[in-house]
Amino acid sequence: MSHERSGFSSRIGFVLATAGSAVGLGNIWRFPYLAAKYGGGSFLLIYLILTLTFGFTLMITEVALGRKSGTSALGAFGHFRKKYAFIGVLTTFIPFIIFPYYCVIGGWVTKYTVVSLQGKVHAAASDSFFPEFIGKTAEPLVYLIIFLLITTIVVAFGVKGGVERVSTFMMPVLIVLLIGVSVFCITRPGAMEGVIYYLKPNLKDLGPTTFLAALGQLFYSMSLAMGIMITFGSYMPKNSDLEKSVTQVECFDTGVAFLAGLMIVPAVFVFSNGDASMLAKGPSLMFVMLPKVFDSMAFSNGIAAVFFILVLFAALTSSISLLETLVAVVTDRFHVKRITACITLFCIALLMAVPSSLGYGIWDHITILGFSFLDFFDFLSNSVLMPIAAFLTCIFVAYIIKPQVIVDEIEGSGSFHRKSLFLVMLKYIAPICILAILAFSVLEGMGIITV
Repeated sequence: MSHERSGFSSRIGFVLATAGSAVGLGNIWRFPYLAAKYGGGSFLLIYLILTLTFGFTLMITEVALGRKSGTSALGAFGHFRKKYAFIGVLTTFIPFIIFPYYCVIGGWVTKYTVVSLQGKVHAAASDSFFPEFIGKTAEPLVYLIIFLLITTIVVAFGVKGGVERVSTFMMPVLIVLLIGVSVFCITRPGAMEGVIYYLKPNLKDLGPTTFLAALGQLFYSMSLAMGIMITFGSYMPKNSDLEKSVTQVECFDTGVAFLAGLMIVPAVFVFSNGDASMLAKGPSLMFVMLPKVFDSMAFSNGIAAVFFILVLFAALTSSISLLETLVAVVTDRFHVKRITACITLFCIALLMAVPSSLGYGIWDHITILGFSFLDFFDFLSNSVLMPIAAFLTCIFVAYIIKPQVIVDEIEGSGSFHRKSLFLVMLKYIAPICILAILAFSVLEGMGIITV
């Protein structure tokens, strides 16, 4: 059966879809916590520098690999050197692990969006609401299916008709909502102290731990080492300026993270009367602390509804990119119709997501190395496999096929202003940074260190 490969209709389509992939829950529930903990402006400065150097190098490498090979991550590495095809297999395995449990969390976001739209923020603000919800059997599964179904329907419509069209709608709306909620939060009485705390550099926090925290956050935030950037690069028009496109994606991702901090840190600061320790990370921030914050505000139901809608959009754009990456693998490898690939992956993802959902309820007594199902899959994919895949990608490009392959692909559609930076980062600095991320993430995941 012949297989005609899809593609984005324009550079802006690529930029918004790729930015949508990078903009996910990590921007909203981890970045504000880390920025507040590590000196506000100091963390922001380090994060920005790393974005323009380390993040840029890894992202443009993956996008160029995809556009040059014209295939998904599974086949991209083998396209250049067949004996290194195993890197593509590893890279493909990562979204296969992440997508199911990400949809479980997406189901939680969907639940809170519905609750806020129903005007029940006060009920959601109670300490027992979230643990009682995720401890149930049927209800979290229902919301998981809703979130997974929305994601699958979008991807089933194709790259242009589904992924690109939805991203070009969701991303601008998300930015507008973020700006609106941020303005509302920073204009609350007492919020300016939180803004200063968030933005003012604290020189005593300029150290190795702050650097590693910013490095790890950047790595996970930009959807690197998941095959997403390679897949989206394979959809990118050959005449689109690659460096300019990647730079714009960086701006979107960093801007959303910054606005999330500007929205959340002052709000929590006001609610806690200046107690920065109240700013948690992960689900406890999103589903426990923030409902309390919104409940304490005027117009609580309205602001909570807007917030959870924008969080839902962020979650959906990321889940869509994860599924699209898997669909690309299936259609490229087996030459089946897109709808067949979507239905197959829907069923597989649902089955794989069930343990992660029930792991907080009737299966909470079952653990893997002391982790719940969801936490184990998150640890395995984010802390172990992603840094390994990124390290192998750097070594593959820097020393196997040589960086000139990437340089030629980039310069084929425009100038490459940061070429010298790219070459130094790729060969010498990025591999060391990735090994540092691997060590740091594993130690954090095992509870040996705390971030």
